[in-house]
Amino acid sequence: MKIESGLLYSKNDEWVRIEGDTAVIGITDYAQSQLSDIVFAEVSIGEGEDVEAGDCIGTVESVKAASDIYTPVSGTIADINEAIAEEPELINKDAFAAWFVKVTLDGDVDVSELMDAVEYEQYCAEREH
Repeated sequence: MKIESGLLYSKNDEWVRIEGDTAVIGITDYAQSQLSDIVFAEVSIGEGEDVEAGDCIGTVESVKAASDIYTPVSGTIADINEAIAEEPELINKDAFAAWFVKVTLDGDVDVSELMDAVEYEQYCAEREH
């Protein structure tokens, strides 16, 4: 399982990379490995729409299960990665390259509910037992 340092992680298994006033959001390597072969990915919200932390922004489906994707931060959808809808297997190849959305952040970002790489690794390990 790959966990990248410098990112923030949610308990719903999304990762967030803060780049200035933009947050790039995807699902973690742990999530894609639990889902197995991903056959469908969809962002269900449009560019320019406002989102609040915790809002459902899309869905992934695999041969094993379906899972909703949530935004861990609030802001405005600035970009959607159309490539994952066309080739959902990209998420299995590299979950950190296959981002879902980019969100323009609303001022101060509340990351108090998010974990760093070390905390997320411990969180995943606890769920394995």
